[in-house]
Amino acid sequence: MSFSELNRCWVLAGPTAAGKSAAAMVLAQKLNAEIVALDSMTLYRGMDIGTAKPTAEEQAAVPHHLIDVLDASQEISVTEYLSLAQEAAREIVSRGKVPLFVGGTGLYLRSLLRGVFAGPPADWELRQKLEAEARQIGPEAFLAKLAAVDQVTAARLHANDLRRIVRALEVYAVTGRPISSFQEQTPRPKAAQPVLTVWISPPRDWLHARINQRVIEMFNRGWAEEAWGLFCQRPSVGKTARQALGYQQIFDYWEKEENGPVKPGSPIAIPDDLTDQIQAATRQFAKRQMTWFRNLEECRELAIIGSETPEAIASRVIGTAKETS
Repeated sequence: MSFSELNRCWVLAGPTAAGKSAAAMVLAQKLNAEIVALDSMTLYRGMDIGTAKPTAEEQAAVPHHLIDVLDASQEISVTEYLSLAQEAAREIVSRGKVPLFVGGTGLYLRSLLRGVFAGPPADWELRQKLEAEARQIGPEAFLAKLAAVDQVTAARLHANDLRRIVRALEVYAVTGRPISSFQEQTPRPKAAQPVLTVWISPPRDWLHARINQRVIEMFNRGWAEEAWGLFCQRPSVGKTARQALGYQQIFDYWEKEENGPVKPGSPIAIPDDLTDQIQAATRQFAKRQMTWFRNLEECRELAIIGSETPEAIASRVIGTAKETS
C-alpha cells in the first residue's frame, strides 16, 4: 500500500472473541471511518455465523469493506488481498472518510504494515510431493518437520494449515533458508505507517471463557446448518476457506464414514466432543494470533481486563493515538 494511503489508516487488531468488532463500531463513528476487514475468512460468502461476520445491521450502521467478496470455492493470495485493501482505502479516503482496518489475521496485518515477501516461484512438483507426505505422516508430524528447520514459522501455524506449511517447506528446500528469514522486513518509517496500529490484549482466562461460550452460541444460532450448506455446495469449498476455524473440524467430522452424511431435512447434531475440539482449537488459534501481534513492533498492545465497554475501549484507542503523535 502506498505512503499516501497507509498513513491515513487506523488498525485495530486482536485475538478472536476479544471484543474488537464492537469496539470498532464505536471507534469508526468517533473517527468518521469506514471499516476494512483484516480477516482472511470473512471474505467468503456463506460463512457468516462461524466467522462472527458483522451483521447486516452493523454493516448498515458503518460501511464495511472486504466482506463477502469471494465464493467459498475461490482462492485468494496475500498480494490479492492487499490490492483489494488498497482499492478500498482509496475509495474511503476519496469520500473524506478514514480507513479503519479491523481483524485478527496476523499475516495480513504484517503484510499491510511491511509489504509482501515474494519468495521463489512455486515448484508444483515439489508441492505435490510435500502434500503427499503430509497425508502419509499426518498434520502434527508434518508441522514438526517444519519446526525442525524453521521454528519461528512453525510456531505461527496450525498443524492443519497445510497450504502455508507446504509453502514454508518448499521455500526451505529451494533456497536452503527458512521462510521466516525472508520475512524479516523492517518497519516502514513512522511517516509511512498508519496513524495507529493497536491490538486488544485480554486476560487469558477471560478470553478462554468468551471463546467457549461463543462457540456454543454459534451452534445455537444455526452454525451447523450453515456449515452443512457449504459442505454440500458445488463447486466444493476451496482449500483456503476450508481451513476456517470450526468449519474445518465440522467438515472433517462429516467426512468420516461413520458420521454421515446427514439425511435431508433431519436435525444436524453436533456431538459434545466436537464442540470441545472446536473450542480448544479456537483457544490455540487465539494464542497464535497474539504471538503475531507481539512480534510486530509497530503494533501497540492495549491491555484490557474484560469489563470495559466498547465505548471505553474506543476512547482508549484514541487516547493511545494522541500519546504517540
